[in-house]
Amino acid sequence: MSISAAGMQDLHRIHQQLTDLRERLAAGPKQITNRQINVTRLEAELAKAKDEHKAARVSADQKQLLLKAGEQKIRDRRTQLNQCNTNREYQTMVEQIAGDEMTNSVLEDEILEALDKIERAQQGVALAEGNIVKAKAELVKATEAVRATEDSLKTDVHRLEGELAEREKTLPADFLEVYARLVKARGEDALAKVDGDCCGGCYQQLTPNVINQILMERIIVCAGCGRLLYKA
Repeated sequence: MSISAAGMQDLHRIHQQLTDLRERLAAGPKQITNRQINVTRLEAELAKAKDEHKAARVSADQKQLLLKAGEQKIRDRRTQLNQCNTNREYQTMVEQIAGDEMTNSVLEDEILEALDKIERAQQGVALAEGNIVKAKAELVKATEAVRATEDSLKTDVHRLEGELAEREKTLPADFLEVYARLVKARGEDALAKVDGDCCGGCYQQLTPNVINQILMERIIVCAGCGRLLYKA
């Protein structure tokens, strides 16, 4: 027994539509998952930016404290300077004050750099927070879009599965055996429409004899890719 080219084409159409619908159904949750992963990644970036901002502030505060302590030390040394009893003591104190002033000068430069780093870190926090707001909005939008189409896609899948089951009940036993084995392994790729004188799946050229057998609606499997061939 054989199956008409129109019947083969109809089977192929159903399998192609089912594949498309199932892929769209599977893509929805993946889109949501990918956007959730993105939100999680951005939250980690925000936490890092906040840590960097905090560390910059701590560093600046520590340098400010060191500078205040250094300034107090200089004031104390200036008081002690007036109490020196010898020129040597006086000179030593002057040199110590000069060293402290140099240290404080370096600290002042470091504090300016630290304040600049704080500002840049704050900008990083603001940017990360903005990215999270945007990513969460995209997550909500994607979730709503997937939920809005999910039921319709499932309905279409259920309808086509029923249509396919009814169509398969009418298949000749000899064809059904080959068809069922290939569909189980390859899905919609179990069938291929002949394109000119080539297999529409792998584009291997078919011999005139093979094409004649296809036109006679014989069960022909492509030697190149293993698809059931039909010519509509």
